[in-house]
Amino acid sequence: MNKNESIYINIHQDIIDRCKSGEPKAQFQLYKLYYKAMFNTCFRIVNNSLEAEDIMQESFLKAFEKIHTYKSEVSFGAWLKRIVINHSLDELRKRKIELQSIDETNINPVEETNESNESEIQAQAEEIRDQINKLPDGYRIVLSLYLIEGYDHEEISEILHITSSTSRSQCARAKQKLIEKLKEKKTEKAN
Repeated sequence: MNKNESIYINIHQDIIDRCKSGEPKAQFQLYKLYYKAMFNTCFRIVNNSLEAEDIMQESFLKAFEKIHTYKSEVSFGAWLKRIVINHSLDELRKRKIELQSIDETNINPVEETNESNESEIQAQAEEIRDQINKLPDGYRIVLSLYLIEGYDHEEISEILHITSSTSRSQCARAKQKLIEKLKEKKTEKAN
């Protein structure tokens, strides 16, 4: 192995190794460790709990079939999450849901949110989650991948097969739309 290669040491490596040898008990243990996080990832993308459950189950089956390809270059959770995200997006594509198209030549710059808006958003986590789920699919997916899953715009562009500038624009517009929805909700509550 080259000194520059980094190998991620998993705390559950023994379970992963047993899964690689096809042990069903180990597969169930690994499933129990990751299913909640993977379900949440699915749900944030497809916005339907029954569909998210199905996709998560199928993703685990796919992961167990391909576990021999896992090389510990990233954490197992990150490797599995990538499978879940890709499968979720594939299912959305099957439903023919397309990201809102943006004519790159007519993009008006959207201002970044300021820190007071960011802290307000963090203070209202439950309301935010509800409002994110109400965003159009294109906005919701990009925003979830960026803010919640932690992908950068270059990674999102690869995952969604869009340009990184489209990802940035979708994200900025989604943030702006989310802030507007939160302000509307706050005004409704005040009246």
